[in-house]
Amino acid sequence: MPHPPPALPADYQGRPATADDVDALHALVTECERALLGRAQTDPGGIAADLNRPGLIPELDTLVVHDRAGRLAARAWVNRRSEVDVHPAHRGRGLGAALLDWAEARARRAGSEAIVQTVPDADRPAAALLRSRDYQPLVAAWELTYAMAEEPAVPGPPAGVTVRPFDSGDARAVHRLVEDAFAAWQPRRRSYEEWARHTVDRAAFAADCSAVALVDGQLVGAVLALDLPDADGGHLEQVAVRRDHRDRGIARLLLRQAFRAFHRHGRRSCTLWTHSDTGALDLYLRVGMTVSQSSTVFRKELGREELAP
Repeated sequence: MPHPPPALPADYQGRPATADDVDALHALVTECERALLGRAQTDPGGIAADLNRPGLIPELDTLVVHDRAGRLAARAWVNRRSEVDVHPAHRGRGLGAALLDWAEARARRAGSEAIVQTVPDADRPAAALLRSRDYQPLVAAWELTYAMAEEPAVPGPPAGVTVRPFDSGDARAVHRLVEDAFAAWQPRRRSYEEWARHTVDRAAFAADCSAVALVDGQLVGAVLALDLPDADGGHLEQVAVRRDHRDRGIARLLLRQAFRAFHRHGRRSCTLWTHSDTGALDLYLRVGMTVSQSSTVFRKELGREELAP
């Protein structure tokens, strides 16, 4: 069992998650998404990538909870940030609070001074629980959607810029581009292996809907797309432009390129996520995207005096 063992409500048992749980965890998370948002937006590849995060020790940092009948009722993990999901049929029984207790205790034992969790704004009970536990809003996050009844037009490239589809040989250069572009608001740089598990190595990665921009043969922009099996539309996992080539229309061009590619694959909408630290919301709104849902990233200071010896 994870240490410390969770104090779960009666009739529930917990154990650490394993790689064999990925499909069941995916089913649990998508069931929660459908109940809250009316649609699924997670794939097994994303779950598997989270279980392989650097520094995460599954035996200590993850928990799956089953009822007496052996049905998966909830899950949690903590590794610099935490996630807690409770199946809709098992809500209101104290599982969320118990898993939050466990996650905070584990974070303290791991030496963390704070814990972070993202909650959809539509999940008011979860947000209220966090606020009651002294979690404070850190940043806002938005999902934006681009509706495509007709094939989107793609503007011509800026002078000197070439855009072409993503090629597998681009992967490491795109990784460097993305990590450089996101360095201002990411707490740490990700290794190529960690980044690839969330992007180009996922089964849902859509190389033919992804694109790169080049100037004089040098990579200056990229958009990486996912074709999630349970989603109605395409999804853009990452959009990045090199700092010295921003404000030239490259991001708008890459977005339109990806929109058109998804439309040609029969998709009639495309989504992406951004948050308030990036300052990119206005760009996406100008392209014609609209906010379809929002979330809040909450943070709780644990404090050195609360750390376990």
